Amino acid sequence: MQRVFFLLPAWGLALLAGLAHGAMGLSEIPGAAGDGPVTVFYPSSSEALPVRHGRLTLDVAEQGTPVRGNGRLIVVSHGSGGAPWVHADLVRGLVEAGFVVAMPEHRADNYKDVRNPGPDSWAMRPGEVSRAIDSIARDARLAPLLELDKVGMYGISAGGHTALSLAGGRWSPAAFTRHCEADLEGDFQACVGLITRLTGSWLDHIRKWGALFVIRRRFSDAVPHEHHDPRIAAVVAGVPFSADFDLATLATPRVPLGLITARQDRWLVPRYHSDRVLAACLPRCQLIADLPTGGHGSLLSPLPPGLTGLLGDMLNDPPGFDRATALPEVNRKTIIFFSTHLLL
Repeated sequence: MQRVFFLLPAWGLALLAGLAHGAMGLSEIPGAAGDGPVTVFYPSSSEALPVRHGRLTLDVAEQGTPVRGNGRLIVVSHGSGGAPWVHADLVRGLVEAGFVVAMPEHRADNYKDVRNPGPDSWAMRPGEVSRAIDSIARDARLAPLLELDKVGMYGISAGGHTALSLAGGRWSPAAFTRHCEADLEGDFQACVGLITRLTGSWLDHIRKWGALFVIRRRFSDAVPHEHHDPRIAAVVAGVPFSADFDLATLATPRVPLGLITARQDRWLVPRYHSDRVLAACLPRCQLIADLPTGGHGSLLSPLPPGLTGLLGDMLNDPPGFDRATALPEVNRKTIIFFSTHLLL
């Protein structure tokens, strides 16, 4: 296995040389009935132009002509309230390596609609990933360029929860409630999201009481959730919410599983989330990268400018984090992980 990792960079350079005159195509295709659209990035023979998406400008060939790359698909599951554009740097690296990348829009938990994050969304997301693969399989332009028997899956934060589910993990809303009852103060933001924060004042008592009142009423279902898609052949989970998983189900992942962690993540504190998974699955999983000074938003790239308030506190870089150095290396290792398990 070690020899494979040494050979991959040279193999990758040869592939990139073949794509050097192409561009990253961008299209949006319909999802399954009841689902949102699927955003797709792919190798293209068309010209790339600067296109504005939200706060970011990307060089893409919108509706560009697809060309065959390496024949493999990666599905990306965004975080709560997330959008495709904040994964563009990783996606560009995957496309340059020949992959097609598809991003389903998770219902009621995306940048257009944030009505229902948390366990309700987590229960729907794995099925939305599977149906996104189905949508790609029906697309007349993309389907002929792909073999869908070995699909990669990547997710961060809530998308990391999706990733762990597709790697074989089983969880329940009641387990989420038990975690918040046991560790509400230490993992407050993971339990309540962007609704409020603890400030150290006397009002914190009311905030904690209110949070538990709502959580206990909404998330008492003890029926375990699991989802198996035999097409998923490799999974990467970045800074995942994972405190509600039965760790025995992740001790031997169904498929190759890689994790990316950030030591300064104050929203999904590692000791409650990624560290638990690693303790359960190593050495049968792989720690792709650990960011000693990285925070919860450190895997988003490019990071939208001007984030303020609780959202800025969650996503902006902690002091001392060198994004320009850290992220290209993390993305490189992620691409190697997928190439190893999907192409060889």
